[in-house]
Amino acid sequence: MPSSPSSSAQDAREAVAARLRDLLLDAGLTGRELAIRCGWHPSKSSRIMNGKTPPSDADIRVWCDVCGASGQAEDLIAASRAADSMYVQWKKLQRHGMRRAQEEVVPLWERTRHFRVYASNVVPGMLQTPGYATALMKSITRFQGTPDDVAEAVEARVARSHVINEGNHRFALLMEETVLRYRIGDADVMAGQLGYLLAVMALPRVSLSIIPFTAPRLIWPLEAFYMFDDQQVAVELLTAGVNVKAPSEVAEYGRAFQGLAEMAVHGAQARALITSAIDSLG
Repeated sequence: MPSSPSSSAQDAREAVAARLRDLLLDAGLTGRELAIRCGWHPSKSSRIMNGKTPPSDADIRVWCDVCGASGQAEDLIAASRAADSMYVQWKKLQRHGMRRAQEEVVPLWERTRHFRVYASNVVPGMLQTPGYATALMKSITRFQGTPDDVAEAVEARVARSHVINEGNHRFALLMEETVLRYRIGDADVMAGQLGYLLAVMALPRVSLSIIPFTAPRLIWPLEAFYMFDDQQVAVELLTAGVNVKAPSEVAEYGRAFQGLAEMAVHGAQARALITSAIDSLG
């Protein structure tokens, strides 16, 4: 089963640090000597070598220059940027509000042909009604303490969901039954959201399945994740979003998705679970 996404990001950072350390050894320098030549405090080179402080692009260039390996700088910068993009804190991503984060993923969504989505906590963004998205984003904004642009963010979220009805896309969507029961918004908001799920199930390119409370667990509930073809997985943690691109890890999430799908019900059984959730709203 998938390991911690944050640990995968740290592994990528440590790989960059190891390459920088090797350049230092090849040049016959100590960390202190390198720091002096770079004009740094000695602790800086140590932190970079040990993967504790991500190097900036400028840090990498001067490191490579001092080690006589300036030709490797751009490759190392690319690797460092890829490691940084794997694990992005929500507060950093949403420092100007939530709208921009919705818009930045549009190119990825539009070029993806096969979506596989597992939702264990809230309805997937592409299926959220404006009322549900508003209630959810208000709670996120309050918790994160980020600028309140909820109205604009909801509009952007709904707009990007055009992929459900347009283009050559296929969707395999898995939801835990808990998602149907969690009250995001009031009863009217939840009724509208659950009713929309019933409508979406009729779309020819959408497969929506539910994992019942009573299903024997072949796989424990996981963090929510989105798979974009076989190229990338976006994992949603409390404090950060994680982008997994290593082929072996993407394949592992694919294996987990398949195992989760084997526990799910489809068609009439899935509709019955959604209808039951609507009825429980009173």
